[in-house]
Amino acid sequence: MSAHILLVDDDTDLLKLLSMRLSAAGYRVTAVETADAALARLAIERPQLVLSDVRLPDRDGLALYDQIRAQFRALPVILLTAHGTIPDAVEATARGVFGYLTKPFDSKVLLDKIAQALALSAAPEDRDSGDSSWREAIVSRSTRMAALLAEAKLIAGSDASVLIRGESGSGKELLAQAIHRASPRAKQPFIAVNCGAIPEALLESELFGHMKGAFTGAVANHRGLFQAADGGTLFLDEIGDMPLPLQVKLLRVLQERSVRPVGASQSLPIDVRLLSATHRDLDAAMADGQFREDLYYRLNVVTLALPSLAERREDIPLLVNHFLAKLAEKYQKRLNGFAPEALEALATAPWPGNVRQLYNAVEQVCALATSPIIPLSLVQRALRVPAVEVLSYSEAKQRFERDYLVRLLKLTDGSVADAARLAERNRTEFYRLLQKHDLTPGLFRETASPNGDSVAS
Repeated sequence: MSAHILLVDDDTDLLKLLSMRLSAAGYRVTAVETADAALARLAIERPQLVLSDVRLPDRDGLALYDQIRAQFRALPVILLTAHGTIPDAVEATARGVFGYLTKPFDSKVLLDKIAQALALSAAPEDRDSGDSSWREAIVSRSTRMAALLAEAKLIAGSDASVLIRGESGSGKELLAQAIHRASPRAKQPFIAVNCGAIPEALLESELFGHMKGAFTGAVANHRGLFQAADGGTLFLDEIGDMPLPLQVKLLRVLQERSVRPVGASQSLPIDVRLLSATHRDLDAAMADGQFREDLYYRLNVVTLALPSLAERREDIPLLVNHFLAKLAEKYQKRLNGFAPEALEALATAPWPGNVRQLYNAVEQVCALATSPIIPLSLVQRALRVPAVEVLSYSEAKQRFERDYLVRLLKLTDGSVADAARLAERNRTEFYRLLQKHDLTPGLFRETASPNGDSVAS
């Protein structure tokens, strides 16, 4: 598939000329005239490269670059200017702009620069084969996730430690697995451990292993998770929950690239790529003395921030239908989709538990579904939202009137005289109301016979 280039220039003639040249070179081009239009396009679809004039009507190209960089750190930008100076070029390059060309420029030079940028950039798909299997577990079409996955792919090729930040349930382990699968270590083990789920007394043994007899209950040698992940990747989830004494030992392992099992006299060399994740604010934890600063910098060579589900709502319809297909097979049901109002309720719900909560909600509606199309009522139940039935005025009035009459008859044990008096209506009018709603007073008398006739005097 041809690379997609976003072209930004307020000179309409040059815009047409560049669009023609780039299209002739095999690129797919989207051309806009302002920085705001460029940002709007980026919100819809992420290109592989941005080519922008420096002087734009609503802001300069460097300001546009800064905004692009804040959202899409791996997206290359090339700037064009008719008034280039050496200091401008130096500043642009220092800020991370991939290329800076002065008009008029040679077309070959521009095309070469574009080819270089595309060769070094990392799109979410594999540049060589178009293989996206490394991230197949991550279902998304949002530009924000596309930018994150581009960074993840770029980082995967190195052995740099990565700290993944994100709310609980946002998919931190899925992202860690994707990084592992995109890395040269993909054929080696991927081991994950939740540091907050294992008691402090056992966590050291789980991570580093122990020798037989090292403590009560250690009846055999035990390989730790670092050894189990040797050659591959170890993912430490909820690293912010790791006790301080263990943080010191983890730092030593990272510095020395070796582990010493509990009760052992010698350390064992290891070759492990470390990924970690947390939903906690580690900066605040460091300030409170709950997290070691030296360990933080060892773990946080690169940070990836996962957006919450509320920040990528365009992914919700995609996710729910993906989950529905999987769960329909699990529950052996024929489920074809969600009713429009049910899908709208899912797309607009707050989702504090993120993707994990969304999956649980879809599983609940699948388990309870009795028809191929999931109705709003089941979704509201899964979301714990009271079902709101919308009635016409006449329907609501009819239902209220019947319920009111039933309550009066229950209260008066079916006595029409007493019920009419409480309703402040005469008996004739009250009887008409009962006939209108097909209500028989005798059914409400405590001594009524099974056929509804009163046996009381």
